[in-house]
Amino acid sequence: MAHPYSDLPSSAFWRHGVADAAADQLQDIHCPAFRLDEADCIATAGSCFAQHLGRALRDAGLTVLDGEPAPKGIAPDLAHRYGFGLYSGRYGNIYTARQMVQFLDEVAAGQPDPAHVWQRDGRYFDALRPGLEPNGLDSAQEVLAMRSSHLARVGATLRQADVFVFTLGLTEAWRCRATGRVYPTCPGVIAGSYDPELHEFVNFSYPQVQQDLIRLLERLQDFKAGMRLLLTVSPVPLTATASDSHVLPATQYSKATLRAAAGDMASAHEQVDYFPSYEIVTNPAARGRFYADDLRRVTDAGVATVMKAFLAAHGLNPADGRVRQVRTIADPVCEDAMLEAFGR
Repeated sequence: MAHPYSDLPSSAFWRHGVADAAADQLQDIHCPAFRLDEADCIATAGSCFAQHLGRALRDAGLTVLDGEPAPKGIAPDLAHRYGFGLYSGRYGNIYTARQMVQFLDEVAAGQPDPAHVWQRDGRYFDALRPGLEPNGLDSAQEVLAMRSSHLARVGATLRQADVFVFTLGLTEAWRCRATGRVYPTCPGVIAGSYDPELHEFVNFSYPQVQQDLIRLLERLQDFKAGMRLLLTVSPVPLTATASDSHVLPATQYSKATLRAAAGDMASAHEQVDYFPSYEIVTNPAARGRFYADDLRRVTDAGVATVMKAFLAAHGLNPADGRVRQVRTIADPVCEDAMLEAFGR
């Protein structure tokens, strides 16, 4: 008797699609809601894993916008250290959907909030991208002037973008109690100082993330009507959790929440797609080889497998000669990793 499972492809069955399949040969894992092509202007943002995707898209010959390129003559490793070329703007890692929405609101307003300047050893830091000036600046006024320029340049970039690629990284965050503004890292880790009267921990729930993603799409289309949103979830586990839970279930909660919200967002909106980079890296068939010895950093083989699958889904397979070999980033910039220094 025929039934709905009778004519399904082999990829719909665990044994054929996973257990008996090569973990690094998943070119049929995704059918895009829309395809990227050479006519698209693409903007990228998100957690540190998103840096790999930006490079792969550039290597594929696609137009990846960069509104704040490095000064001419600066060495590549120094440019990397100061946050140039990581994304389409010099905003550093944006780990949560709430942080992304708040940043877009600030870009639209064009006015930085003077309340979010941190200090360390007599130097001044932008609290909303504290790792991008490793030695700090001379004054709070200099921080705000640089941020004003940064907001203007990102706004101009977003008004050119046809597709916005955003990699969700975390549900956990620290925010200012007075303003609700979310920081990319806990005060005191890179700069500033933690004060429980001023700062609070938040672990965003599924409904909150879902609402933030809806707001994200709305904000993007305010910059350019019809802009599409391509979502991924970072496969990189939490370095540490402030949730009073073991870091393993805390990580699983975070990733499950983000994965569900991103998938539902893509199902509900034709302008939104979800690519399963998280699933590819955590695939049991890889038997752990897509993670380094610390079980956190994604190996070159894992990154390459994700990027090859992504490019193939969009008709940009490196094997056809149009795309150079997929390159990986040896050391992505990641503020979250700095928490490892506090582990005992």
